[in-house]
Amino acid sequence: MDYTVVFAALERVCEDNISVLSGPSDSPYGPATDRLVACMKEIQEHGRALEPVVASFTAVYHHYDLDEQTPGNGYRTLVKILHSCLLYIIHKGRYVASNYSGAFFRAEHNASELEAYCGALCQLRAMLHLAQGLLGSNEHGQLFAMQDGELSHRFVQEYNSMHKACFYGRCLGFQFSPALRPFFQTIVISMVSYGETYGKQETGVGMAALSLLTSGKYVMDPELRGAEFERITQNLDLQFWKSFWNVTESDILSGFTKLASTPVQVNFTLTVPPVTLRLPLASDPRLSTTVSPPVAHWGPGPVLMRLVSYELREGQDSEELLAFSRGDPGPVATPRLPWRQKQPRSPWLLIHFHGGGFVAQTSRSHEHYLRSWSKELGVPILSVDYSLSPEAPFPRALEECFYAYSWALNNCHLLGSTAERVCLAGDSAGGNLCITVSMRALAYGIRVPDGIMAAYPATLLTTDASPARLLTLIDPLLPLSVLAKCLSAYAGDDFQTLQPVRRHGSLSALGRDTAMLLGDLTQGASSWLQSFLDPSRVPSRVRRGTRSLSESCAASAGTAAADSEDQIHYPDGFRPLRSESPAFVRPTPSPVVRNPFVSPLLAPASLLRGLPPVHIVAPALDALLDDSVMFAKKLRALGQPVTLTVVEDLPHGFLSLAQICRETQSAVDVCMERMREVFQSGDPPGPGPNGPSPTRPGPTGPSPTRPGPNGPGPNRSGPIRP
Repeated sequence: MDYTVVFAALERVCEDNISVLSGPSDSPYGPATDRLVACMKEIQEHGRALEPVVASFTAVYHHYDLDEQTPGNGYRTLVKILHSCLLYIIHKGRYVASNYSGAFFRAEHNASELEAYCGALCQLRAMLHLAQGLLGSNEHGQLFAMQDGELSHRFVQEYNSMHKACFYGRCLGFQFSPALRPFFQTIVISMVSYGETYGKQETGVGMAALSLLTSGKYVMDPELRGAEFERITQNLDLQFWKSFWNVTESDILSGFTKLASTPVQVNFTLTVPPVTLRLPLASDPRLSTTVSPPVAHWGPGPVLMRLVSYELREGQDSEELLAFSRGDPGPVATPRLPWRQKQPRSPWLLIHFHGGGFVAQTSRSHEHYLRSWSKELGVPILSVDYSLSPEAPFPRALEECFYAYSWALNNCHLLGSTAERVCLAGDSAGGNLCITVSMRALAYGIRVPDGIMAAYPATLLTTDASPARLLTLIDPLLPLSVLAKCLSAYAGDDFQTLQPVRRHGSLSALGRDTAMLLGDLTQGASSWLQSFLDPSRVPSRVRRGTRSLSESCAASAGTAAADSEDQIHYPDGFRPLRSESPAFVRPTPSPVVRNPFVSPLLAPASLLRGLPPVHIVAPALDALLDDSVMFAKKLRALGQPVTLTVVEDLPHGFLSLAQICRETQSAVDVCMERMREVFQSGDPPGPGPNGPSPTRPGPTGPSPTRPGPNGPGPNRSGPIRP
């Protein structure tokens, strides 16, 4: 729909409501009518101010796309989100104007709904104003303010100080596909309930039970839910987020996931000891180089991996492979596979690195879609359980993933593959690792993978401002303060030289004493009932709705906000709503994040030339969308093969939501299609690693189309170490 049509419809709806609601002086709804009138007038004012702003964006935002066939960047996304907000207001406004005199009209409810969306519209207006500042400050076609650290710092502190609760109450998920909104409501309610009980229990099941019993008030009171979510994202530490994200790996929840997942014949974990590997050079297979085991921070240590295969293939039941699984206490470990008819080795191998912000989750969290991929692609999958931050900051995860990749090339025959074509796949942090592992393979001069599928990868691990990163103000999965904590942890800002305790994807809560668990349930029930009996637990500013919140924020913007307002100038008469307890987010936390093996967007051409085809799949509503767009632009400028697919109406992390709705499954299908292209492109596969075809090398042989980074040469005998 043309934006001019949307703004014209908004103006008509506001005029109609003001006319209808201002008519009778003896309205039966009393103060609710006054609230509705004031709200519609404020919405009308915002709409009139926003129309020329949107016109300015639509005139230029196509210059920031990758190309004409791939429309997508943060400026487009901000306009799209505003469009979604306005459409809801128009729909609700028409309902109010048509049903105001009806017997079943709920004036208080509708006033609260429109006030919430009015607050959201106010904050979106502020976000678009900030985006205008970026548009005027950045170079043509540039989405990040990387050349102006002070600008990024001001912008980060500005939108961090802005009020966010309105986006997590009644307006929660309005920007996403309608099928996803109930999911986000469930996630946010679970998170705030978990946050209320966080620190009161030692293990997971008791905390989960307590959280379940305290969640009722957040279902009934959206304003309270939004305020509590803002408090959690602003104040709770990284350990809370690690704990919450890892709840999905409890035996109970993962058991439910398995019931809905594709059954596979092979699914067990491997523990690969730290042994030095030797791999042939891509430029001259007569020469070889060594790949040392991971050593960063606490010395050599084993690397954990998971092998998933829909069919049992040759090598997967070998004594040599099963020796790596023995002694693994994981509940899905299979020390010996029952007899089944074995299939021949696949010519393909998929190596997967999971997401989780470098701080949480394992292959178990992502197992449900890995099972589906293995079936649909007919490929064995090796998923790497790299060590997590802050216990294991950079470069430990990269070292482990690169070692796992190298080990897989040498041992593909054990994994049920001849590895004639190898694809790396990962999401978010895992997408970053796919790219940096390939860069490291180039630097070492060994074979690089045949392609990369990176879903919504993090390619710039700094807090530099971009229009898409303004979405951290409203994204329930990637709030700015949480994103900054993850970046800081991976950079090693809070690192202590202690070897982390390895977990195998399950929570210890299942062994909890029964009496302790009953105590948890009793405490939870008491807390839940108290929330209804004691109204003082709900802040009055929240109960009264967004209008009173607007007044209180305007009266008492914090010191940090005041400092920021001295630098960010808004139009006369307009100020965004402010958070009453803004979190301080440091700018780029450490020089480490500008290391090209941390932020590949900052990598020089010498480290990117020679990468395999990179296929990026990014959702339009992702706070990291601009990471994907700018990295694709950089690769294309270097002449590197790259594709970018932007999927609409979906959030960051859609791979983990594959089974929720048709839209997420369609996006997952796009990812599978990109991996299929990697496997099926190029020359026909040869007979295997021991007898490569003349046109296609085996898994450890040279690539005629991708020599080593220094070109072919018999004198090259060692790696370039990053």
